[in-house]
Formats: sequence, structure tokens, C-alpha cells
Amino acid sequence: MTLHTTDKSVLNHIERLVTEEKELYAKSEMSDAQRTRLTIINVELDQCWDLLRQRRALREFGRDPDEADLRPAKVVENYKG
Repeated sequence: MTLHTTDKSVLNHIERLVTEEKELYAKSEMSDAQRTRLTIINVELDQCWDLLRQRRALREFGRDPDEADLRPAKVVENYKG
């Protein structure tokens, strides 16, 4: 993410990742590198959605959304909702 993160910048990044993800899924065959990239994209999407949820929750409770942090993949991927 950029130095100054906004909801819009997070959403724009999500949009770019989703576009790339769709392009990869549209291929009839994927190389090992493309499968690895798809895995990375999925983790990064989870991190971005988590960051956006954090920002919205902070704002909802009158706090500064810039207090939200991009959580490590290990944390986001092991979250049990």
C-alpha cells in the first residue's frame, strides 16, 4: 500500500488485484509461477479487505481510520470469523 492510505486507495488496489486474478483464472493452463502469483493475490486481497474493515470500524466509532494497520498474512489467513 502507499504511504498515505485511504479507503479509495485500498479499493483501487483491490480492483487491480481482482482484475489480475480474473485474468489468471481465465487461462486454460497456468504455469507454476502463475499459480504462485494467484496465491499471493488471494492473500493480499484478504489483507486489503481486512484493512478496509478496520478503517471503517475505526471511523464508525469516532476514531482515526489511519490507525488501521495492514496485518501480516499469517494473522489474516488464520482468522476464524
